[in-house]
Amino acid sequence: MNHHGVRHMASTFSVRYTNTMEGFWSLFKRGVIGSYHKVSKDYLPLYVNEFSWRYNQRHNPNAFADLITTCDN
Repeated sequence: MNHHGVRHMASTFSVRYTNTMEGFWSLFKRGVIGSYHKVSKDYLPLYVNEFSWRYNQRHNPNAFADLITTCDN
């Protein structure tokens, strides 16, 4: 298997894409290690879904309030 380095400055698209993916997986790994400690492969899609929501809401100061208002009573 050949491994290649990533040239982040090669183009605008590659910079955004690789930095976004690296940021997401960094958040995911920290969350799993810090909060859950262990992840079952059966529930992995649910964990990824949770952390993708967290990542997409990371600049929203009202993320928790927005989440609560979408819940049904």
